[in-house]
Amino acid sequence: MNHLIQDFISKFNEHYRHMNKYLLLFTSLFLFSSVRSQDNNLLGSKYSLEQLKAIIIPQNEWIPFPHISDREGWNRADKSAMKLLVKKASAYINYNWPSIPATTSLLIERTGERAAYEKISFEKRHVLGTLLLAEIYENKGRFLDPIINGIWSICEESFWGASAHLPRTPENAGLMDVSKPFVDLFSAETATYLAWIDYFLGKQLDKVSPQIRRRISYEVTNRIFTPLMTVPHGWMKANANGRPPNNWNPWICSNWLNTALLLEKDETKRVNMVYKILQVLDQFLNPYPEDGGCDEGPGYWGAAAASLYDNIALLNLASHNAFQYMFADEKVKNMARYIYRAQISKDYFIDFADADPKPKMAAGMIYRFGKDIGDTSMMQFGAFYRDDQSKEWSSFHFFRIFFEVFMRGELREAKQSLPLPADVWLPGIQVMIARDKEKTYKGFFLAAKGGNNDESHNHNDVGSYIVYYDGLPVIIDVGRGTYTKKTFSDKRYDIWYNCSDYHNLPTINGHTQPPGFKYRASDVSYQKGPKSSSISMNIATAYPAKAGIQQWQRTIRLNRTKNVEIINKIFMPKEGRFTEHMMTCYPVSKKKDGEVVIHYKTETGGDKNIVVRYDPALMQVDIEKLSLTAMENKGVLDKWGDTIHRINFSGKTTGRSTIKFIVEVD
Repeated sequence: MNHLIQDFISKFNEHYRHMNKYLLLFTSLFLFSSVRSQDNNLLGSKYSLEQLKAIIIPQNEWIPFPHISDREGWNRADKSAMKLLVKKASAYINYNWPSIPATTSLLIERTGERAAYEKISFEKRHVLGTLLLAEIYENKGRFLDPIINGIWSICEESFWGASAHLPRTPENAGLMDVSKPFVDLFSAETATYLAWIDYFLGKQLDKVSPQIRRRISYEVTNRIFTPLMTVPHGWMKANANGRPPNNWNPWICSNWLNTALLLEKDETKRVNMVYKILQVLDQFLNPYPEDGGCDEGPGYWGAAAASLYDNIALLNLASHNAFQYMFADEKVKNMARYIYRAQISKDYFIDFADADPKPKMAAGMIYRFGKDIGDTSMMQFGAFYRDDQSKEWSSFHFFRIFFEVFMRGELREAKQSLPLPADVWLPGIQVMIARDKEKTYKGFFLAAKGGNNDESHNHNDVGSYIVYYDGLPVIIDVGRGTYTKKTFSDKRYDIWYNCSDYHNLPTINGHTQPPGFKYRASDVSYQKGPKSSSISMNIATAYPAKAGIQQWQRTIRLNRTKNVEIINKIFMPKEGRFTEHMMTCYPVSKKKDGEVVIHYKTETGGDKNIVVRYDPALMQVDIEKLSLTAMENKGVLDKWGDTIHRINFSGKTTGRSTIKFIVEVD
């Protein structure tokens, strides 16, 4: 009997251990998925529709910026900035407004290219905006006719968006079905341009012909307002796999909000649109991590968290600051701070996924965002990127320039500094950042990530890392190249720089990381201290079962003022092969067994060697320079030059083993 009882207890304990393991896994997945499905409705639940009707300033009373007739008001605009715009606009008086040929739109299907279409479309809007700003400031009618030509040309376009955003259906096949309008990023941007023209120049346009404003109203209603209020758009909420909305959501909403507030004369329809915008924005904000981490990276932050800020700023203008409460919310504050937390050095930022290594900073918007959340560091960070000499302004987020020209003087006088925090941990997206010393980019910088392979603008990169020295790249994430038809199709992972074997990751028994939410880091932990900071995770769960790996516990550590370590503790039941990859933008040579040298260039152009130490008894080294000739590679060439090298450390292992790399100055 005792034997039976002991056997029962033993089996029960074994069963409990297995159940506990699955319970922990379930709990982990539940907690991770709950990040995707939080439901706070910070914007949409504050005011009822009836309350909103009382809060939103009526369209005929709303004066977000001085009317063109208010010359005293426009005298407060920054004169140097406005004079530069007038000078630029003078060259566009005889601008020949081009059409977009059908065959240019068809390129997206015929060759996969989207750039030719976008070049024409974006330039037209940039020219139109420049002419508008110049006419507002000069107020002599000198730019009115070219503006009218621009309005008419754009209104006659079949599609205001990008050819790459057309539905991938046989009935479209690269051309717009004008009977089925829908709203993409650039359709919404276009509506904003026309709405501000109507606001500032409406009376002048009516003197020429009432048909101009009627055409604006007709086209915007048909192409923007009606589809947005009647047709579900994918960017409004999470997709079928549960992935939360990305930058499309707040970016489009900011332009939709601009246009609705400025153009819609029916107050019921106007407020109904504002109310719906609040609900849509909540779909973006609810699942956003509390730490403010942007899985799209700093290059997209300017259209993600920053576009959320644009919406709040506009809502405050239209409601006597009824949405000021948003700036006291800790999540919103963290969303703002992400941009300076993700900085590497003056020019460089972390570039996981499709982010750019050197994104342009919108100084005025960042400064205003910092001011509204009461963050002095962010204000000084924004002021650091002011550029009083620039004759250009971004073609996107057009309305930001109206804020900026009225606060350029304040921005010019503001203190400048870069926060450059020593340590950052963003558990929501599982990204760590560490540098040798706070407030300086001298020495080593390390960033590493866990996460999953269904992130927005995803690369299969769970467990990857980047290393910089003195603010310049050493071991890199290539980031994105040129967007083509392939980029956002089922062939996305045919593009090399989206795949794990072209990140700083292993290929295991010939297998790379697949896309999908289930391929993710597990057992993630983070540690920081005065001497070192590190992230540890099991990346075996980011590989398919047929890779034959049970554990690949990776620890990536910055040992301050010394080196960076990458330590892999592996359990492979059967003998298998692996290749650890490292990407760099410098030439590489093998110094001797156990040492590979990256020939790094200093900030002043001098030579310095960064050495990667490894165990030659476990691995052999192969160095390859990548050929960058495909269409998608133009963006890589623009960012890094024709210098991308991949270092491959190959070996075999069985059972338990440890593979270690040390990156240090030679």
